[in-house]
Parts: sequence; structure tokens; C-alpha cells
Amino acid sequence: MKRIAVLGSGLLGGSIALAVQSRLPDVSVSLWGRRAQSVADAQRRGITGATVDLAEAVKDVDMIILASPVGAMLEILKAAASVHPLRGVIVTDVGSVKLTPRDLLEQVVNETGARYMGSHPMAGSEQAGIHAAKADLFDGAACVITNDFGHPEEDVRSLRGLWEAIGCQCYLTSAEEHDRVMARISHLPHLLASIGALVGLKHPEDGKFAGNGMRDTTRVASGHPGMWAEILLRNREALKEPIEETIAHLREMLALLEKSSDEEITRLLDDAKRLRDTLVNGGDSRPTN
Repeated sequence: MKRIAVLGSGLLGGSIALAVQSRLPDVSVSLWGRRAQSVADAQRRGITGATVDLAEAVKDVDMIILASPVGAMLEILKAAASVHPLRGVIVTDVGSVKLTPRDLLEQVVNETGARYMGSHPMAGSEQAGIHAAKADLFDGAACVITNDFGHPEEDVRSLRGLWEAIGCQCYLTSAEEHDRVMARISHLPHLLASIGALVGLKHPEDGKFAGNGMRDTTRVASGHPGMWAEILLRNREALKEPIEETIAHLREMLALLEKSSDEEITRLLDDAKRLRDTLVNGGDSRPTN
């Protein structure tokens, strides 16, 4: 692989470009953005291939990484296909859902002869934009790869090799399984953090008493609201079951409090502690490859 185009100049797109520049010096990387200001900011961050010219960004590429909101991916890929042939080009994305981009992009990918496989590097921040990008963002992060169209193992190795080179540990699964898992381990926690902020900070002046517990459990609620609204809506079917389970557990806790049942409350909290400790102690609940 000699040339990669990253289409989208936000946190993830900028971090990918910085990481490739730093760790894959033999690979040329371009970073495309719609807005001249974000591209200028990327250039100031040292991303030499940052450009607003889409034709320049995708010229002679081996791989395109769509690092835009999911709803914009189809438009961007169509625009890329209109300025450069994509036959044989590996196309991937960094969306937090995988069924939607797979289904959105299928027709244009088939028409152009490109090879689509989904990616989801589990890295990010409550911060957004090129200013928050950093070359080590993916160090130690899980990256889920989907190959629902059954492309050759050689293509999977190429995509996996890129993510591993910039610090990820990769896992292969289906788009359906990815979205089911993310609903529980990523999307539901964001919902709970947001609800925790709404309830805990109902009286904002109470925040002056907040300690690390409040800060840690609500940190991701500071994420970009528009981006997270899109994620939650696009994965709403997979989210329904864990949300219903959450409501059931809250009702159970409320009933136990009304009963003053110390033993049963302890049991519930102990069950939660044991599950949480599997993360602390090195247990791995991520998708298997």
C-alpha cells in the first residue's frame, strides 16, 4: 500500500493522518476536508497532505478511509468516484455503526468496483475537531473490522495491517454483531452518562460539590451532541433491548430501596462489581476475531 486518502478532517481523520505520517513513512497520506479553515488547521498541525481538493486527495490511492459522519459518507464517496476511478480501491470507514454504512455504500461500491470493508477503531475523545487530533490516539485501541461482502483475505490483511501499524488490536466480526455489541458497551454507556448529567446536575450549582465519581461517570456526555444523536438513531433497533434492561434494573433497585433490603441491594451491587472488575483485571469482553 503506497497511498491512502482520509476523507474527513475531524478528530479521527486527523489522528489517522498524523499516525500514518509518524509510523508509516513509506505511505503517502492525504487528508481531505470541506472547509478551508479545518484544512489550514490540519496543515498547521503538520499534516502535509491536507487539502480541500478532493481530486487531489484521492488521486492514485490504494485505500480510502471515510472519516465523516455516517450520513455524509455516500455523498463523499460518490464525489470521489466522479473524479477518480475506484476499481480495486479498498474503501473503509470509521463509523460507530456498521450496518448503515454497509447498506448505504453497497451500490456505489459495486458500480465502481471498489472493495468495501467496515472499520471501527474504538478510540476517541469527548473533544472534537482537528485541534484534538493526535498520532497516538489509537495506541492499544480495539478496532473492529467487518467484511460482509466476502472480499479476499489479502484485502483483509491490508486493512488490518494499517490499523495494527498505527496501534490498534483488530477483531473481525459481522456488521450485525458489531452493532449489537456497540449498543451495549458504547452507545448505552453514553446514554447513561447523559442521563446522569441531566439528573445529577438538575441544579447546576450542585456541581461545585462533584467529585471524581460524578466527573468520571458523566465524562462522555460532553461528546458532540449532533454526532451522538446520529449514532443513537442509526443503532436504535439494537439499543432497544439494553435500554429496556436498564429500566428493569432501575425499577428493581427502586423496589429494593423501598423494601430496605440490604442483602438484595448488596447482591445487585456485587454482581455489577464482579462484571466491572473483569475489565480492570484484564478480562476481555470485546468481539472475538
